[in-house]
Amino acid sequence: MLRSSFQRHHCLFQKAVLGARFHTRCLSVGEQGTFAEGLEEAVRLLKEDQIVGIPTETVYGLGGNALSEKAVSKIFEAKNRPPDNPLIVHVSSLSMLKSILPNNDIPKLYLPLLNAFWPGPLTLLFPKSELIPDIVTCGQPTVAIRFPKHPITQALIEKFGKPVAAPSANTSGKPSPTLAEHVCRDLSGKIPLVLDGGACNVGVESTVLNGLTVPPVILRPGGITYEQIRAVPGFEDVRVYQRDFSDKEMEKKPPTPGMKYRHYAPDAPVILVECDEGVEDTLQKIASEIQNASAKVGVLRTSSFPLKHRGLPVVEYSLGDGNHPDQVARELFKGLRILDGSGVKFIIVEGIKEDHEGLAVMNRLRKAADKIVTSV
Repeated sequence: MLRSSFQRHHCLFQKAVLGARFHTRCLSVGEQGTFAEGLEEAVRLLKEDQIVGIPTETVYGLGGNALSEKAVSKIFEAKNRPPDNPLIVHVSSLSMLKSILPNNDIPKLYLPLLNAFWPGPLTLLFPKSELIPDIVTCGQPTVAIRFPKHPITQALIEKFGKPVAAPSANTSGKPSPTLAEHVCRDLSGKIPLVLDGGACNVGVESTVLNGLTVPPVILRPGGITYEQIRAVPGFEDVRVYQRDFSDKEMEKKPPTPGMKYRHYAPDAPVILVECDEGVEDTLQKIASEIQNASAKVGVLRTSSFPLKHRGLPVVEYSLGDGNHPDQVARELFKGLRILDGSGVKFIIVEGIKEDHEGLAVMNRLRKAADKIVTSV
């Protein structure tokens, strides 16, 4: 049974014929009959090694049969994803997790994390079994796996009966999709189906943790925070990649997404402002310089002081309260896409503190930024 919070949402079904426009069908998630019909269609496509746009609590994913090399190759093709950028495998139960691990064995060190955060936005690295095609892990000996919390995706994977590989459902390198319309905009004509589960309530990708190393390492910050993980017994010494250490060799052959390539970038160049003091003056100075060149500027920020527009076009989008980084995370990719779609020539983004979800927000912004400004 779906949770009541999703009863107002709709499923968007887009069936494509190569060279033709999509035909769109909208079904209410709250209506079990029509939802069941849509679920059947999605499962049928997965069984045919097709790929499907799916909602998760983090961002929308592009899902295919994780045990099929043919299906996974379509994910890489649709996204134009580099062939050495691994995928995350999604399961709908611990029994499904065990079924794809060597000797059906869950490493005991992970049990406290599974009890605390699964289902949810935490991805863990496990030893890879022969069931997982090498294309999923790009030849790495480990596989990244998570148990998503979104009820639509849980129901889909459970009904399909096999794990689903699903990176973000966007063109590689672009801002991740947090609405079904973002998926349609990026992948129209490339995939047969998108399920609309409404807005993603986390807004950034899952945290990726490698607990097989000593000490354990957060390879990508995300929806489960550093503070939450280090509060779990056995993970007090967890480190964060690129904050606490770096490893160029690992970056050449990344075990997980988000480590090697530039990501999350809109078409307009992004200028990230990271200032301990003088944020208002710095934002105003950069905006004025761009305006003096008669360029339309977008501003993505958490503060509320007025900018002087000097009669030239400025488009502003609020990320919410910077003291509540979970709010900022939910709005980040949506804000980048809205400003980019408004025709701005540059996007100035106000950075936030790297506490809690702020660590993930700043990780994404630094990867998206063309330029980082630290002072006036």
